[in-house]
Amino acid sequence: MNYDVIIIGGGSAGLMAGIAAGRRGAKTLLLDKGDKLGRKLGISGGGRCNVTNNKDMDELIAHIPGNGRFLYSALTSFGNREIVAFFEGLGIRLKEEDNGRMFPVSDKAKTVVDALVSQVRKLGVEIRVNAPVARVLYEDGRVRGVALKTGETIGARSVVVATGGKSVPHTGSTGDGYPWAEKAGHTVTELFPTEVPITSNEPYIQSKELQGLSLRGVGLSVWNAKGKRIVEHRGDLLFTHFGISGPIALRCSQFVVKELKKSGARNVLLTIDLLPDASANDVYEESLRLAREDARKAVKNVLKGYVPERMVPLLLKESDLDGQLTYDNIPKQAWLGLAKLIKAFPMRAYGTLKLEDAFVTGGGVNLKEIDPKTMASKLMRGLYFCGEVLDVHGYTGGYNITAAFSTGYAAGSHAAARE
Repeated sequence: MNYDVIIIGGGSAGLMAGIAAGRRGAKTLLLDKGDKLGRKLGISGGGRCNVTNNKDMDELIAHIPGNGRFLYSALTSFGNREIVAFFEGLGIRLKEEDNGRMFPVSDKAKTVVDALVSQVRKLGVEIRVNAPVARVLYEDGRVRGVALKTGETIGARSVVVATGGKSVPHTGSTGDGYPWAEKAGHTVTELFPTEVPITSNEPYIQSKELQGLSLRGVGLSVWNAKGKRIVEHRGDLLFTHFGISGPIALRCSQFVVKELKKSGARNVLLTIDLLPDASANDVYEESLRLAREDARKAVKNVLKGYVPERMVPLLLKESDLDGQLTYDNIPKQAWLGLAKLIKAFPMRAYGTLKLEDAFVTGGGVNLKEIDPKTMASKLMRGLYFCGEVLDVHGYTGGYNITAAFSTGYAAGSHAAARE
């Protein structure tokens, strides 16, 4: 049986592509190798599904540092505002939380997944699960269909590849789409982990003395080999037995990976700003004032209420200060060094956890070979790509799902319209 459109992959991008193609009246088949659709979507946002982000276009794109500008046309046609309207049109009420993140009022990802799958079915899209694709069929510079691993071949005039990246592989994202892209003549840029915990061999990491310590509202910076700040993020951070995790560590991770590759160095310098609202001089004056107000108290106890208690011994050691000192005996130069350390606590990052441990895949199908308006291949007629298989990656917070929905809608719409 021949179809107008075959979509490979039943994640965020694939489901939205199916809905867009179905709305166009195309005879559409959605194939997924797993036993159920929307598996990665079902665990996103801590199981609550952060469906999009409500920021303005420019800010939205700025939060997709991996080639976000490529998405401008797709987001103009079907962006965060349209995504919100789409779900509310399906009866899914949404609410806005911190930093523009949009969640279903139900706080359940299943609500979103079920609504998408139900809409796909309602539009007459045929769904086949447990149907792994072996290869996409090409002939004379155009798509002819797909071959399943069972040996069955299915014809189609358009094929949409929505297979995801290689992160979170237990959801089915195992990089299946990359070889099909290369067979069509596409280049696949080097894959790397993004939105992933950072690793370090610092003595205080190896000793696990800070393991489990959570820091709130701190700053984290990544520095290049020339001592220039590459990026800074502010938010929450968690020390682990292997390095650091938490929202700002995840956001900085891609810059660690890129700088390690660019510099060829064994490690990259990170600094943690424990008091980002104050200058080093403010910290110096304020901490001295606290010590002066309780002049008989040992400085190690004065600092406990000022900086995270578990970091006090480390900060004093690195500043060459005796924790038993009282105010009258504080060496001012060393105390200034302590203030500077509180503002820029150093950590050498040696890398990140593996791609399989990342939330998002960096790299993918080269965007120079993709039409940004339609998501069509410039090299093979009838071939489309959407979602994480593309060389597009954003921060967590609804940005990657927005990119997936947007590119999926564009691919499905134009694949269905193609003659």
